[in-house]
Amino acid sequence: MHKHKPKLGQNFLVDEDARTRIAEALGDVSSKTVIEIGPGHGAITEILAARAGRLLCIELDDALARELQFKFREHPNVEILQGDVLKANFIGILGAGTQASVVGNLPYYITSDILLALCAANECLDRAVLMMQREVAERVAAMPGTREYGLLSATIQMYARTAELFTLPPEAFSPPPEVFSTVVRLEFAPRFAELQVDASGFDAFLKRSFAQKRKTLANNLRAAGYAAETLQAAWPANVPREARAEALSLEQMAAVYRAFAQH
Repeated sequence: MHKHKPKLGQNFLVDEDARTRIAEALGDVSSKTVIEIGPGHGAITEILAARAGRLLCIELDDALARELQFKFREHPNVEILQGDVLKANFIGILGAGTQASVVGNLPYYITSDILLALCAANECLDRAVLMMQREVAERVAAMPGTREYGLLSATIQMYARTAELFTLPPEAFSPPPEVFSTVVRLEFAPRFAELQVDASGFDAFLKRSFAQKRKTLANNLRAAGYAAETLQAAWPANVPREARAEALSLEQMAAVYRAFAQH
């Protein structure tokens, strides 16, 4: 029995079937590098240690990191890194030219921050299989026009194809959280070139567009400093003028951005 006192929002996966399904969702990793975020007591680590060509585990809790270092001391392909994943330099950790897959049971209170950090490191990542609070997973995978769709949805979907895999009840964890958890797979495939927009500029544009959910896109942009004359003159014909950002596809949002850039 593990006696480690949970802190930092830790809920450890204890469902045997779930840990196997998560590992299998990564596909064949026998010749690949895998980064595990928050391995905890090593429920998923144990499976991946026997499957991955190289396994890098980033654990914030120093006591857990020491436990993992001892547990996997005879696995030369496993490296335990004690530290904050939000401060991790993935390219530096992996080495130039190396691509990795990511797996992890994300802490609920920093899930969005970790997702955005992974998007920022997309050049060295190909896939991520991540467990998160069900409500966040629904936002990540939401389609335009649905209640859950918003800035997080649009941002993640500019960087990756998303799919919800399965949902786990609280009793799959120890201690049980007060929420259900969903496993999501991200296949990194940035769309900026396809949609003919620059990454930094379009990311900033999305933040302005979703600034206030109840406002129309035009009103959010006006509040962000776009001149009314510009909005009137450059607005694309295929985008309804009274639409809210959450009702528009990424293709439509990109069309608005390009029109203003050209204007």
